[in-house]
Amino acid sequence: MSGKCSGQCQSSPINEDVKIDTQLDNYSGAFVSTFKVPQMDCPSEERLIRLALDSIEPSVGLQFDIPSRLVKVFHDENLDEITKKLQQLNLGAELESTQNSCSTEAAKAKDLAQKNEMKEASTLKWLLAINGVMFFIEVIAGIIAQSAGLIADSLDMFADAAVYGLAIYAVGKSISMKLRAAHISGVLQIILALGALSEVVRRFIYGSEPISSLMMIFGGIALIANIACLFLIFSNKEDGAHMKASWIFSANDVIANVGVILAGLLVTVTNSRYPDLVIGLVIAIVVLNGARRILKLKY
Repeated sequence: MSGKCSGQCQSSPINEDVKIDTQLDNYSGAFVSTFKVPQMDCPSEERLIRLALDSIEPSVGLQFDIPSRLVKVFHDENLDEITKKLQQLNLGAELESTQNSCSTEAAKAKDLAQKNEMKEASTLKWLLAINGVMFFIEVIAGIIAQSAGLIADSLDMFADAAVYGLAIYAVGKSISMKLRAAHISGVLQIILALGALSEVVRRFIYGSEPISSLMMIFGGIALIANIACLFLIFSNKEDGAHMKASWIFSANDVIANVGVILAGLLVTVTNSRYPDLVIGLVIAIVVLNGARRILKLKY
């Protein structure tokens, strides 16, 4: 095995601020190799490295120390393949050392990775619950208020709830599975956006009398809920395509909620239903744009 050193195994404490990830449950990690990656200075390079090593068999465990530009790889007899894939990224990756992996060090790394995954899953479950509840609240309020904006926003909430459900499924899975979950959520967003557009067209043709006070009240409640979602997901927004998709959708929701509130105010001022129809149209376009961004994700 190239690059292997004969140094005695040393178990160093695992810093919980350092990102650690193990790709699969059957990971063993007989060796640990440290790579210096000079051009790894943000989560984007981290995701590139994860993607590059995602297909490695047997699977590997990864420990990232971005400030120090270091990556530790827990692996078996496949160092040459790992080194080749890292060097192909053109990030200046160089092998610094390889030694036998302490069972305790590998176990701690894997345990911390599992804790990180549990934290991520817990965050997503809260997001799923918030968006699921808000969907029912907004769709009922939208029907009562005859508001295309509220109904469009409620459909957006429903799509987001489904997105978070898919993201929960993707937690702990491979990079390719996370990307697939993100793309499925993007397609779902397109379907729901088209549903919102059809509601706007229906109300434009057949007429409506939106109740502005209900629009502003429930738009405000939804805004508070989505700001809470952004705070919940902020620390995990770079952890894979599934989390990036969740962040984009929550940010879009905040824009949509502000639009519903402004539309309600304009309905009051102008005594016209058109501000409500316009915001319903805008929400649908924002959702479509978010779906486009998700479908363009490659890692």
